[in-house]
Amino acid sequence: MKLWVNGALHDEADARFSVLDHGLTVGDGVFETVKAVRGDTFALTLHLERLTRSARGLGLPDPDHDEIRRACAAVLEANPVELGRLRITYTGGVSPLGSERGEAGPGLVVALGATQRRPDTTAVVTVPWTRNERGALVGLKTTSYAENVVALARAHAAGASEALFANTRDRLCEGTGSNVFVVLGGRVHTPPVASGCLAGITRALAIEWTGAEETDLPMDVLDEADEVFLTSTLRDVQGVHRIDGREPAGAPGPVTAKAMRVFEERAAADTDPRL
Repeated sequence: MKLWVNGALHDEADARFSVLDHGLTVGDGVFETVKAVRGDTFALTLHLERLTRSARGLGLPDPDHDEIRRACAAVLEANPVELGRLRITYTGGVSPLGSERGEAGPGLVVALGATQRRPDTTAVVTVPWTRNERGALVGLKTTSYAENVVALARAHAAGASEALFANTRDRLCEGTGSNVFVVLGGRVHTPPVASGCLAGITRALAIEWTGAEETDLPMDVLDEADEVFLTSTLRDVQGVHRIDGREPAGAPGPVTAKAMRVFEERAAADTDPRL
């Protein structure tokens, strides 16, 4: 594999990134995962806009979108894959061994991994830990992902592919790497960003393309919903067929199936949509 590190393309074995980078030592960094299909990215502009918002939220300089686009193109050309996970990581750069940031400037890594299309439905679990909807990192896609690692490991141990969080008010929030939607009486709802969830790119497109409503939802709505589905960069729209071992009506249900079809059609018609 070839990847982009701080201004140039390198072979994986020769790529060098400082062990003193603040992204490594304290998680001072932001990132985006972009879907790539046969060398073409999906929604790259929206991802770069969110990368900038996340960087500003951490007090990092604005990332150079032109450089990142060049880096993405170079990595995709060097690593042909049918379906890929393109990862853009932007960090605080080489810094002292503490929370204060150094003067070296930010670091940039763009890498690509092959992946496979996700199944139409999946199983999820809920976890006892909460998202802090008033935390300093709310709404930012940062590299501080240890909570997600722990929760996702619990999900995998239970035979599920995702873990769902409540926030501190016991309201439905999000998954470790996905947003959650519920269908109630034929209407589609998803938690608002005020819940503490990440404003997912696929979430935003699904809201616009399906007419879903942002609704403050109790966690137990998962027991009452007619259908539940997830959205994320690599899932697109994915139905949920099991929650904590309970199996609701057949999934994907009719509303979810329509959302899947609409998303697939709209995404195919415009690979760099705007909101």
